[in-house]
Amino acid sequence: MRLTIEKVIILKAVEIFSATPEEDLIELASIVEEIDVKKDTHVFVKGDIGTSMYIIVEGQMRVHDGDREIATLGKNQVFGELAALDPEPRMASVTALEDCQLFRLDQGPLYDLMAEHIEVVRGITRVLCQRLRRK
Repeated sequence: MRLTIEKVIILKAVEIFSATPEEDLIELASIVEEIDVKKDTHVFVKGDIGTSMYIIVEGQMRVHDGDREIATLGKNQVFGELAALDPEPRMASVTALEDCQLFRLDQGPLYDLMAEHIEVVRGITRVLCQRLRRK
């Protein structure tokens, strides 16, 4: 289990939260759940209903649709943010390429954070736009 200050440092390095003041990241650090994921384990599968987003603390994740690889994500990157915003079936599967450590942020606390901090809304919008442009 990480100390709050360690979580804040990790969160500050994540693009979505990079413009969020440290005092607000302390609040966020208290609500993220730390998760360990073993290599070759699915975090979720295409079609699953989800309401959480994930932040990669350590390791690499594979985003894929069956055998077709969509992306490889690593440290300080996020995934699942679309389902956290709009709980619809997942559009892809995510599998650990190695043992990973993640932070999970559920929809309710994310909405509360977004309502209080426009920087978080801007960060999520920026990440979603970047992903759309890459397609």
